[in-house]
Amino acid sequence: MSGDLIFGGHAMKRRSGFNYALLTAVAAVSGLVILRGLFTSRETFSSDFLSNRLLYGYVFVVTALVFLVLGYVLGRQADKLRRLSATDSLTGLSNRRALDDRVRDEWHRASRYGSPLALLLVDIDGLKAINDQLGHRAGDDLLRQTATAIRHSLRASDLGARWGGDEFAILAPQTSRDAARQMAERLLLQLKQERDAKHPGISASVGVAVFACEEGVIDDPDMLMRAADEALYRAKAGGRDQVKVATLRRRLAKP
Repeated sequence: MSGDLIFGGHAMKRRSGFNYALLTAVAAVSGLVILRGLFTSRETFSSDFLSNRLLYGYVFVVTALVFLVLGYVLGRQADKLRRLSATDSLTGLSNRRALDDRVRDEWHRASRYGSPLALLLVDIDGLKAINDQLGHRAGDDLLRQTATAIRHSLRASDLGARWGGDEFAILAPQTSRDAARQMAERLLLQLKQERDAKHPGISASVGVAVFACEEGVIDDPDMLMRAADEALYRAKAGGRDQVKVATLRRRLAKP
């Protein structure tokens, strides 16, 4: 959902910008007409409007075009700033703030409709050693390789993000426990394929949390983050280069 809904929302905002620009143009021309009418008699204004209707039409069209162009330019700039504020500059993935916002939205949607929601936290094993031995440029290259592997693993409905430092995240709506595990295992395989020959010993650990709400709503999306973080800790403590899965399941008592 990282692409369709987000970019669809931007398109909707741009259409709204055009609508507002057009309304502003109509309001501006109408205001000029009203002001003209206030300072002249009704007969004089009617005669002037009829005799100069082409001029009034021209002024309206030009004003509308000016406001439409202005609305388009401002809308594009707003979209660009919105994307930049939600994007990690190094990897091109979404940043932590965009991830947090999306987790809350998808959590409430999953709670409302009773659909599963999966969060994968990915930690690069040994990035500090790469930075120490080969420099931060080599570490940045490894981060970008990881981001590329994550992008190749995403479905249209998923969101890939850099969670911070050497940690990444994938938010996968409507994804069961088994499907989330398979996604994580495919990601590890993809990471191995993307791995540069200079870093053959680098691996990654993945912690997966799956929220399955059977009845009712739980208003604490942070539970998903905590569970995925704990699963990631178990994956690293268990030897790294592996996947650990946690499931959050809540059944509310019937009245």
